[in-house]
Amino acid sequence: MGKVFVIVEQKNGALRKATYEVLGAGRQFADQLGAEYAAVIAGQNIGGLVDEVASYGVDKIFVADDEKLANYTTGAYSDVIGKILLKEQPDYVLLSHTAVGKDLAPRLAQKVEAGLASDCTAAVVEGDKLVFTRPIYAGKAFATVEKNGDIMMATFRPNALGSFEPAGSKGPEVVQVPVEIDPEALRVIIREIIEKATGRAELTEAEIIISGGRGMKGPENFAMLEEIADLLGAAVGASRAAVDSGWREHSDQVGQTGKTVSPILYIAVGISGAIQHLAGMGSSKVIVAINKDPEANIFKVADFGIVGDLFQVVPVLKEELKKVVS
Repeated sequence: MGKVFVIVEQKNGALRKATYEVLGAGRQFADQLGAEYAAVIAGQNIGGLVDEVASYGVDKIFVADDEKLANYTTGAYSDVIGKILLKEQPDYVLLSHTAVGKDLAPRLAQKVEAGLASDCTAAVVEGDKLVFTRPIYAGKAFATVEKNGDIMMATFRPNALGSFEPAGSKGPEVVQVPVEIDPEALRVIIREIIEKATGRAELTEAEIIISGGRGMKGPENFAMLEEIADLLGAAVGASRAAVDSGWREHSDQVGQTGKTVSPILYIAVGISGAIQHLAGMGSSKVIVAINKDPEANIFKVADFGIVGDLFQVVPVLKEELKKVVS
């Protein structure tokens, strides 16, 4: 029997939204492969998360609970989790393609000498193997990747796998992992994390995103998008042009040099559709574009398009949304 492992991501004692997707998909993959299904969770005071992880049908849960793991650092987490993987030798290790996943997966892959498919948008079981799909060449093409060694790792783009209901707890075996970290892995210690409070969903995990580009003409006009975001429970993004102009912070940037997103609904306002921007949002389920230039590249990928002055269209859109959103 093979093994499928999921590296669970938690923050401040709560599971990240993207982790639920990977947990749900992992259970399906393990069933189709006839494999044992396990989860690994690291942090401090995380015992309360065991039941929640177990509800996704996990057979075994490895818990590394220690004050040295209170805040994520590449060295400490890769050392502790890497030792688990080296001992257990799973066939597949799945993570979310979040900031943590993007940082942790390559280090783990190097440590356990595994293959790595990053930023995957899909995976299917073919025979006795998982076959992963990931974008290449800035999203212009897709590659399929499969295992060719002992361990295969993959990170999945948030919202790409869809939502899964808990499969129900199987009363998994819980293994408390002794945390013995190599001193070399503790060269970086985080003393404090200061987060920007927006009251909105994190960009990479948001199901709805409304983004503005150069057509917004100034930072003050993003208030229009923020009002719509508040109506829809959405996140606010920006194109590289808007960020380079100093209108939004880099943390809001969607694109090849910013964040890669895959929401259910992406609304592009005043964005022309440069290749690097499309690479960051092209996998969105539904794309709506608002631009006064009918030849704008964004319309080539949009499911719905409105050709018009955004300063006339957006206020009308907001009023119409108010009628249907309670």
